[in-house]
Amino acid sequence: MCRFTLYLGPSIRLSKLLIEPEHSLIHQSVRSKERREPLNGDGFGVGWYAPRLSREPAVFHSVTPAWSDRNLRELSRVVASPCVLAHVRAATPGFGVDLANCHPFAWRRHLLMHNGYLNEFTRLRRRLLEPLCDEAFNRVRGSTDTEHVFAVFVDQLLRHEKADERAPDPALRLAERLAATLQRVLAASQAAGVQAPHYLNLAVSNGQQAVVSRFTTDPASEGDSLYVLQGQLYETTAQEFGQRAQEEREPASIVSSERLTPARAWAAVPRNHLVVLERGAAPRLLPLGAGAELAH
Repeated sequence: MCRFTLYLGPSIRLSKLLIEPEHSLIHQSVRSKERREPLNGDGFGVGWYAPRLSREPAVFHSVTPAWSDRNLRELSRVVASPCVLAHVRAATPGFGVDLANCHPFAWRRHLLMHNGYLNEFTRLRRRLLEPLCDEAFNRVRGSTDTEHVFAVFVDQLLRHEKADERAPDPALRLAERLAATLQRVLAASQAAGVQAPHYLNLAVSNGQQAVVSRFTTDPASEGDSLYVLQGQLYETTAQEFGQRAQEEREPASIVSSERLTPARAWAAVPRNHLVVLERGAAPRLLPLGAGAELAH
């Protein structure tokens, strides 16, 4: 299992999320509180958006443990973004520790990261790949179950690309694409005869909207931990430097595998739900059925 944090709101320095909180993601990489094994030292990744420069995100990956990476600390001190996806990895046995397997994964303006695993992935891999269009198929460069799930997600985006451009509620459309991705993964699992449960806490974003799932097929489990907070965690860059741009007064939302602070505002995401985020809006919770169907 891994740990991740997603932020959407006014621009904030990466250090305010990754380093400074009492139980920051770097702290979770060495002292996770809600995993049996507290270490998440098999590499890390950070994806962030700089909307004034590019619609597509920047991504920084490393196979070193996050707690000892000097470059991460230096970057976090001076890089700010309104949308950040950060991940520390605990590799599933059999999946190599290399850059190609580090989250988040990027395609065009989308990012995806994952906490959990697909059981018996080697039995599912071919069934996940076979229906993919060429562009989605060819973007798989590593060996992880997560990147194959991301390829299914990319395939979903490409299938509905024109319709999604005209969507009146783009955040809901993103949620529909993630739910459909989960459904295709479960269908492949059923076709392969896999009985063991899957754990699929997935986070996706396009820089303006984001969706995070807390989902498992294990009837005896609540799934991997996941929390959401709306409100200011630390000073935004506007507050730090005295700016007064309108967009910097929007509320912030954070979704994290573990609470970053002891603040009471953190709320546990219910089992088999999606958290839907959009700039300037309160988080929405949408329930998922046992087959990952979305209930509007």
